Amino acid sequence: MFGMGFTEILLIAVVAILFLGPDKLPDAMVKIAKFIRSTKKALTDAKNTIDDELKIAELKEEALGYKAKLDEATDELKGFKNISNPVDDLQEALNMAKGGFKSTPLEVDEPIATQIEPKQEEVILKKKKSSDKLKESIEKKGNI
Repeated sequence: MFGMGFTEILLIAVVAILFLGPDKLPDAMVKIAKFIRSTKKALTDAKNTIDDELKIAELKEEALGYKAKLDEATDELKGFKNISNPVDDLQEALNMAKGGFKSTPLEVDEPIATQIEPKQEEVILKKKKSSDKLKESIEKKGNI
């Protein structure tokens, strides 16, 4: 224990009995055990705190790395001409809502939405007869 042999522990016990006496020795042993336990607990807490701080530092470094990648991607996207800044779009919308006007006039060459097919006024459903279904199934089997 603690790098000490049996003879060294026996020598310490004999010296403790001589100085403290048999009456005070049990109380002294209890106090020493409590002191060792509290010291061990304090060292464990300090170690856990340091480990937590190191983990936080690692997480912070990782977050800064992600932020750098995001900033790089944002700068790359700003190079495209057809992508605008959403903040600028919101500011323009606010100006329009307040009765202001856009700095550049809106030029529309083509209509924004076109109707693909005309709306039908009435719907006609034709119910197939069972004989028609039978003829279709026979024709399909014949073509296979």
